[in-house]
This record gives sequence, structure tokens and C-alpha cells, in this order.
Amino acid sequence: QVQLVESGGGLVQAGGSLRLSCAASGLTFSSYFMSWFRQAPGKERELVAAISWSGGYTYYADSVKGRFTMSRDNAKNTVYLQMNSAKPEDTAVYSCAADTKRTTIQAGLPNSWGQGTQVTVSS
Repeated sequence: QVQLVESGGGLVQAGGSLRLSCAASGLTFSSYFMSWFRQAPGKERELVAAISWSGGYTYYADSVKGRFTMSRDNAKNTVYLQMNSAKPEDTAVYSCAADTKRTTIQAGLPNSWGQGTQVTVSS
């Protein structure tokens, strides 16, 4: 019954910016760790960023650290991924994911997934 709906994907030039959104329903938003994963063709799914409800816990993959920022708006049950200084290697399908346990997200096994949104960074 948990539903996660991503939006904001599209085409952006290298060095540009894009903001992804994930609207959540069917869950108690405050009790979930939220995350963004990405997967490119022929590549393993990669955890990009994660955040707790309060923001007391944050995680960023080394490949995006300093360029991407994850945030949440608890009143809107929505999380965001601000992508700055985009690189061609950021091209992937980005999926929102949620779980009540931080460890399952870090293991790449969250219980709930969105459908994904395509991000393409041109060189």
C-alpha cells in the first residue's frame, strides 16, 4: 500500500542542475528512512543518498558527495534530491525508496520502491 512517486527527471547538460521529487503516501512518513538509488544500464543499483525523518542521519555516496543534496518536507510527505554540477556518469534511472530500518537501505534492500525517473546528463 506504500506508494512512492518520483518526478523531476529529464535531460540536463553537464554542469547543470536538476531537482528530483518523491511524494510518499500510505506510510507514516516520520517513521521511515528515505533514500534515492540509481541504476544505469549494465551497472549495479547504487545507493545515492539517504535521510532520516529528522535529518539527524544523512548519507551520500562518495561519487555524489558535495554535488547532491537530499532534503525532506515532512508537511508535504515529500523528499527531494538536488543534483548540482551534474556529470554524464550521473545518467541513470533514479528511484525513491523507503524503509523503517537504516541498515536495510544501506544493504540495498529497502521494502518500498518508486517506479523510477530517468535522468540523462549530456556531455
